[in-house]
Amino acid sequence: MNKKDRKLASAEQKRKADFERICEDMEQKGYLKKNLTVGVLKANIMAVIVMLPLVVVAFVAYLMINPIDSIEFFISFPEDIVFFAAFILLVILHEAIHGLTWGIFAKGHRKAIAFGFIWKMLTPYCTCTEPLAKWQYIVGGSMPTLVLGFAPAAVAVVMGDFGLLLLSAVMMISGGGDFFIIFKMLLNKPLNHDVLYYDHPYECGVVAFERR
Repeated sequence: MNKKDRKLASAEQKRKADFERICEDMEQKGYLKKNLTVGVLKANIMAVIVMLPLVVVAFVAYLMINPIDSIEFFISFPEDIVFFAAFILLVILHEAIHGLTWGIFAKGHRKAIAFGFIWKMLTPYCTCTEPLAKWQYIVGGSMPTLVLGFAPAAVAVVMGDFGLLLLSAVMMISGGGDFFIIFKMLLNKPLNHDVLYYDHPYECGVVAFERR
């Protein structure tokens, strides 16, 4: 997403200024900057494309193990409200897990983590304000979906809990944008092994700093 597409909040403007200073510092140290970012709309679309096959696998596994009469759809008002409330809480927890995991790796720990919300796209986000190694970023990027999506889906299949399966499927798709960014990182061919990844402070994705 281009910075002209929306007005940056004051906290984002500060992170933008810090990011520009970091870019200048890294370039002076002999690093080449490469953007691996994607627009929020495209990220949301790719989230569905990336995760839909895995969601289908989860539902097929459920049907292979559990009887068809275990499938119950939410049609009552209280159940719909509970499901929606659980989804909102898990979305918040999703970002918190990003922050917790990246915070473990960052030198500044919790101080290196910032949260925000893109009102135009109704999209919350978490960002790390320090460069990370490739594996560190990937672990932090994938952890929420592993914990809130894949793990509950496995439990739902084993326990025959269709409601939990639906919720885990939604969380898997919610984390699809993270996995799309990870795929972009894996497809990126750096100049050498000396490369750091910096979470973009107000766009979806990362910036790779590669040693020339």
